[in-house]
Amino acid sequence: MNVRRSAAVLAAVGVLAAAAPATAAGPSPSPKAAIPSGLYGTSDPANDGVWRQSLTLIAQRTLGYRPAAQAVDWLAGQQCANGAFAAFRADPTKACDSRVAVDTNNTAAAVQALKAAGGHDAAVGKAVAWLKSVQNKDGGWGYLPGGASDTNSTSAVVGALAATGADPASVRTSGKSPYDLLAAWSIPCDQDGGGALAYQPDKKGTLVANADATAAGVLGALGKGFVAEAGKAPAQEACAKAGRPTPAQVADNAGAYLAAAVAKTGHLQSALPGAEDQPDYGNTVDTVVALAADGRTEQAKKAYGWLEKNAGKWAAQSGPAAYAQLILAAHAVGAQPGDFGGTSLVRSLNALGPLPQMAATGYQQETKSDGGSGFGAWWFVGVCLVAGIGVGFLLSGRKKRQP
Repeated sequence: MNVRRSAAVLAAVGVLAAAAPATAAGPSPSPKAAIPSGLYGTSDPANDGVWRQSLTLIAQRTLGYRPAAQAVDWLAGQQCANGAFAAFRADPTKACDSRVAVDTNNTAAAVQALKAAGGHDAAVGKAVAWLKSVQNKDGGWGYLPGGASDTNSTSAVVGALAATGADPASVRTSGKSPYDLLAAWSIPCDQDGGGALAYQPDKKGTLVANADATAAGVLGALGKGFVAEAGKAPAQEACAKAGRPTPAQVADNAGAYLAAAVAKTGHLQSALPGAEDQPDYGNTVDTVVALAADGRTEQAKKAYGWLEKNAGKWAAQSGPAAYAQLILAAHAVGAQPGDFGGTSLVRSLNALGPLPQMAATGYQQETKSDGGSGFGAWWFVGVCLVAGIGVGFLLSGRKKRQP
């Protein structure tokens, strides 16, 4: 389960899946789970099949790969007739009914992935139409259709709309857009947690700072999806008071909150009730992307540096979605995903499913080119050159020794 939507999932189902044991190639498959052909990862896809596949395809396209047709077809085949996606459909040949729990997060992620992959405009159009049809009157979206709006789900849908070229500000219900929702749940600077966004108001209507929602909210307020690059530095480093903040102000204030949150250690701390006090790897990855997108590159690079030193085991344990998140974080700060603390994120991800192709040449990367230094290919070229030079000297010497 990816942390970007963990709060929404927990609110919807009220449970937290137990962590899978760490392995070199990702979580071990459940004895009862049959991993479909074309799907990345080895763990039971019941809770995150569409999500992890979507992030994988997005990360591959960001690196310049053309995802394997088998992988793209698997994702497209998960779509219901009404355009929505669920976390996983074991038998896509069966029509979706009320027992299939379609949701906004998986649908928004699939939109971004299929749009990036190309060739699925009809499927993307149906998915966007469904998302628009379940927008709430406050301008936002809940995890499940008809559920109370939350910052994470609203931001995920904003990313899907932006990926298709739509202006999120123009997608309205009862006169309100998703930006109205994000502004309403941005905590005023003079209050506790000022600048952060709440996941959603508590039962008393109070806004409580949530780092997960804040990272998602930065991208949502900036009108960006999962792929982001370093933005323009904010006008003010600290939270700036505003009666009704604009989307840019929401993003800058949220960025200021996140920058302060990682300033001391370089990472966020887990805040799940009952959980052991430990670093929050997933939300730290999202924070890197959010800080970079908001133009806070120095803080983003510091947090990314901490991840390079500490997040390798977490990624190996968590599987495709984690590797994809880290690749997108590397992209956001301009780092090389082929050298992540001595590990290639790209090779690690591509090893978990069908090999992609390089988009420019169509050549299948059997060596799983990692987008890093390119050592393997250039080493081969260098050996050939050295060998050629050696042969040249040998032949020249032979000629000189001839009578």
